[in-house]
Amino acid sequence: MSSSDSDLISHKIKAEIQDSFDEELEMELDDRSSGEGFDGRERSLERKLYFSELFRLQRELIKLQDCVVEDGLKVVVLFEGRDAAGKGGVIKRITQRLNPRVCRVVALPAPNERERTQWYFQRYTPHLPAAGEIVLFDRSWYNRAGVERVMGFCSETEVEEFFRSVPEFERMLVRSGIKLIKYWFSISDEEQFFRFQMRIHDPLKQWKLSPMDLESRRRWEAYTKAKEAMLERTHIPEAPWWIVEADDKKRARLNCIRHLLNQVRYREVAREPFALPARVHNPDYIRGPVPDEMYVPEVY
Repeated sequence: MSSSDSDLISHKIKAEIQDSFDEELEMELDDRSSGEGFDGRERSLERKLYFSELFRLQRELIKLQDCVVEDGLKVVVLFEGRDAAGKGGVIKRITQRLNPRVCRVVALPAPNERERTQWYFQRYTPHLPAAGEIVLFDRSWYNRAGVERVMGFCSETEVEEFFRSVPEFERMLVRSGIKLIKYWFSISDEEQFFRFQMRIHDPLKQWKLSPMDLESRRRWEAYTKAKEAMLERTHIPEAPWWIVEADDKKRARLNCIRHLLNQVRYREVAREPFALPARVHNPDYIRGPVPDEMYVPEVY
């Protein structure tokens, strides 16, 4: 890699780190500074559009959530893709405003010794939703068709059995009343390289890197072949795959959330108006003292 390429990547990493500040804080700064960015210059229209659209879609997600609860719907969304494809980012934006008792995320670790002897789908079924729940799988049973296959954690016989079983498993879920939605986040070779470089240089994101991630980078072509086989053999009418172009993270988030909203019929559920009751005042109430050493130091 030439020094100019290295400088370009370094500059892009710094810009991306700045771009990853919490979005609520950014919106608050927008409101207070009349559209000026952190560098004092006016923000681009695209940046403002992203934030305004994100909040608009999140308001729609709240309506969807209310409808899921009201109608007793059961929704499962699978997020698959290469390492650093942006799955976690879109999941964070989906759940950001929602009730964690209604919408929860499942991100299972590698199976333990006991789980490896179970029916393959057994460790996933306890996490399926009851009525009035949304479950987002940050990676799912498709681990067998991806990382397990590429890394040699299962045999080709087990992979073949998975491909035979998964369409019937998913049809069974759909027949039981579950709305099953499957997303594959697609990124280019160059974009994954950049995102791994960013994680290496950003101390707030280094925890996302693992030896498995680095090995997956080396086996890019093997993952491509595994992905193609997975999509070909598990794209069924009852639960089709949807591909999200994810090189641009902001567009990927908005496009995915908008598409998700279109997959489930929902409406705005009328809420009972809230009225804050008057606080009860008892004349004999005296607030007890709190020792100074119990207080958190006011450093800020």
